[in-house]
Amino acid sequence: MKVYTQPDPTEWDELLKRPRIEDSLIRPRVEAILDDVRREGDTALRRYARQLDGAELTDLAVTPEEIDAAVAAVDKNLGDAIRHAALNIEKFHRAQRFSGIDVSIAPGITCWQRSVPIQRVGLYVPGGSAPLFSTVLMLAIPARIAECPEIVLCSPPNREGKIADVILFAAKLCGVTKIFKAGGAQAIAAMAYGTESVPKVDKIFGPGNQYVTVAKQLVSVSDVAIDMPAGPSEVMVLADETANPRFVAADLLSQAEHGPDSQSILVTDSPALASRVEQKVAIQLQTLSRRELAARSIENSRIFVLNSRSEMIALANRYAAEHLILSVADARQVAEQITAAGSIFIGNYTPESAGDYASGTNHTLPTSGWAASYSGVNLDSFMRKITYQEITRQGLEHLGGVIEAMARAEGLDAHARAVTLRLED
Repeated sequence: MKVYTQPDPTEWDELLKRPRIEDSLIRPRVEAILDDVRREGDTALRRYARQLDGAELTDLAVTPEEIDAAVAAVDKNLGDAIRHAALNIEKFHRAQRFSGIDVSIAPGITCWQRSVPIQRVGLYVPGGSAPLFSTVLMLAIPARIAECPEIVLCSPPNREGKIADVILFAAKLCGVTKIFKAGGAQAIAAMAYGTESVPKVDKIFGPGNQYVTVAKQLVSVSDVAIDMPAGPSEVMVLADETANPRFVAADLLSQAEHGPDSQSILVTDSPALASRVEQKVAIQLQTLSRRELAARSIENSRIFVLNSRSEMIALANRYAAEHLILSVADARQVAEQITAAGSIFIGNYTPESAGDYASGTNHTLPTSGWAASYSGVNLDSFMRKITYQEITRQGLEHLGGVIEAMARAEGLDAHARAVTLRLED
């Protein structure tokens, strides 16, 4: 890990740079895939499944029989763990429901707002070597609570033409029945444009590799909404002398094992802790099943040794981490001073993996500094808020002059006339 001791704040932006996604080669390939799916529909999806997943597909839709077989194949202990996590996620997201507002602005003028669900949502769930069944819970549960009428799920098939059993288990648990065997950029295209089998949706959710990320960005320009901009996963740990170096090392590695472009950063005011964490990282790294991936990430990870807690907080706000762990004394007080983070984990016994799986919060979070301006996925992500207004004759008499004056000042005579004619009537 690279160690920076008391760097000047003018250097922070350079030192905090994320790994760049080099899309000069990826983007043209993704554009071609999007165009193929838009023109050829299911034919293109089957071709890409053969080329990229090694799967020969006849039907893209997962059948009820396939779902039932997958559910039966999942280990009971894992199934129980998924159900437990689902209950926690449901409880937290159900509490986010918006009851609406109704405001009497003045006599005869009433304004109100209510939430309505997005009608058709698409969920992308990565498969491959690490099928992210937890993402099914994080996306499908709030979609169901929001009462979205149509929920479509896409996930890549394996060489046998099957989606991972545990993904189908989680989907059935969440009530998702429209499941399709499609991965990568081609799945994003299918949900953005629609095919003979895959319905077109209004908004696409979910993480993915660089191809998925670029595809979501491209289709969001004019075809469909997406949850948020995304990039490689990241964690920042703020730790002082009260932190446990073994815990901190484990937290840094839990992010590093996602892949070589993931970023793990330790920020501390204790040189001794920084040294101990480095040692623990080296020891724990050797025990990981994905140590080769994690090692490449750790090579590019960083430790900042700063002068004070206030500098640590300032650096954290500058970085706007996807995951921010506060292993410091008075961690709640520090948390109140954080203004930019996707999700915050408070205290020595709150690992980032709790939020990834089972504490109840959502793990679909903004990366690459977008936490400064975007929220993570929540119940509102699956809703639209509509405003209403109703004005009586009395109300328009009260407000009409204000509207006319403002409209004429902007040179919009028709706007003013829409009020004037009513007042004359």
